[in-house]
Amino acid sequence: MVYLDNNATTPLDPQVIQKMTWFVQEHFGNPSSLYPIGRRVKELMTEAREQVASALGAHRSEIIFTGSGTEADNFAILGVLDAVPDKKEFITSAIEHPAVLETARYLERKGYTVHYVPVDQYGVIDLEFLRSVISEATALVSIMMANNEIGTIQPIEEVVKIARRYGVLVHTDAVQSFGKMEINVEKLGVDLLTVSSHKIYGPKGVGALYIRKGTPIRPFVHGGHQEFGLRAGTENTVGIIGFGEAARILKERWKKDKERLEKLAEKLKSGIEQRITGIKFNGHPEKRIKTTLNFAFPGLEAEAILLALATKEIYVSTGSACSEESEEASHVLLAIGLKPEIARSAIRMSLGRFNTEEDVEIVLKELPEIVARLREISPFHPEM
Repeated sequence: MVYLDNNATTPLDPQVIQKMTWFVQEHFGNPSSLYPIGRRVKELMTEAREQVASALGAHRSEIIFTGSGTEADNFAILGVLDAVPDKKEFITSAIEHPAVLETARYLERKGYTVHYVPVDQYGVIDLEFLRSVISEATALVSIMMANNEIGTIQPIEEVVKIARRYGVLVHTDAVQSFGKMEINVEKLGVDLLTVSSHKIYGPKGVGALYIRKGTPIRPFVHGGHQEFGLRAGTENTVGIIGFGEAARILKERWKKDKERLEKLAEKLKSGIEQRITGIKFNGHPEKRIKTTLNFAFPGLEAEAILLALATKEIYVSTGSACSEESEEASHVLLAIGLKPEIARSAIRMSLGRFNTEEDVEIVLKELPEIVARLREISPFHPEM
């Protein structure tokens, strides 16, 4: 099997499996209980919180565990807007993950004014547009750190500088950035930041929201006192322990992984471009997560390529995993100026920790043959 959909989810690291197995076998107490077995679970959760915080350059009291990255995004946006009810404007970008875009549409239905910052042909946000719409009436700006479909990295530090002039808070969805580039919340200057466990070789069903100390926010899940009173409900303890272990491993080896995987990704990219004509690479040539490769194959349907690759046990995607079943063209690719028929021909390959040179060689052998075969039976040759 050649797995090239690490932006959708990553395999569990064996060390994470080992840690979670030990925890499940040895610890079942409720962390809210006062007796020793509950207190021990609480201590292990605190350790995991410290591990996630350390990987982000944050303090553990600023990390709130959630059920997913999507929940963390919703919490950041809805929690801040609930805390500043006099401000009725929200700013985001045109290429955000559905977790943010659908929340923005929800806000519009509730009467908020939402500004969608456009992007250029590479997916970089228009800072001049941001400057033209931001004001003291803006409650929050939410711009993703790196795009999940094309990998383009956004100028978050510049966004923060612009927002600070108006006293506006900034959130960034860093789910696709965590583990692939350096993240230090102090350097970035953001007020809120979202990460997710299953993108860094940890378990699904657990995410985290960094909330800078002093940031106004109210819970949107109500009940008990868990997570410093900000996220009610008995915690997913085994998921949190696995997340902590994944973050610990990440901090130790992300630079080494990054160097190796970027070389592999460049070999794959250049190999595809040399072997297959008439294709289009989507994303910034330099300012992007290098392990995310998005190619359009005009005249073909991405689904046909994906399914043909799957018969060879090569697994890729046609875009965001959260919109894979949709027949609509990718909103990200449309936003960078691609025609719908071109956007529907694009596939995404994303490399991860367990990919090898052999994986790349297999793809470079099979993909050109599949594209050539599909082109023989395709009557379409659209202009890009």
